[in-house]
Amino acid sequence: MKQILIDYMKQFSDLSEAELEKVASEVDVASFPKGTVLLHQGEVPDRCFFILKGCIRKYTVDETGKETTFNFYTEEESVTIFSNGKESNYSLNCLEDCVLVVGDLSTEQESYDANPALEAMTRKMIEGSMGQMHDEFAAYMSQAPEERFKTLMEKRPGLIDRVPNYQLASYLGITPESFSRIKKRLGSPQP
Repeated sequence: MKQILIDYMKQFSDLSEAELEKVASEVDVASFPKGTVLLHQGEVPDRCFFILKGCIRKYTVDETGKETTFNFYTEEESVTIFSNGKESNYSLNCLEDCVLVVGDLSTEQESYDANPALEAMTRKMIEGSMGQMHDEFAAYMSQAPEERFKTLMEKRPGLIDRVPNYQLASYLGITPESFSRIKKRLGSPQP
């Protein structure tokens, strides 16, 4: 499993294979069963995650109990809630059994001090992730629901088989009924 992490880190670092293996050997890997809430809305985040296997949903629940999905994270993606020590507006939930690299935000700076190349690599990873999120948000704001569905199927077709339809509908900003109509009209991608 850690080879997935090493291969991912290679994209963002000039570290040697031995150095990458050393970094990978020093991280904590943990398994979480489907349904595990990694972070509750209102808690102060103290961990970050890198997904080796599984799917995580980022969402909020409003005062009426309505859930709104903001993102799904799958293999080779990092999950961090930046809150500057404040309570999180989001919850993180394992939609599948997950195997995750778990980082402790309280010791993050110590890790960077011990290995400056790790900090540079992490910064590149975050910049790439932020760029992707910005692009997705811009597309979301400018597209009609049917176009959002098409974009989702083009960029992340595997989610349709991994995530409940009502959560995908929430992510796309439409009702489950509208999602079903669009899905039926446009069809799901074939493997």
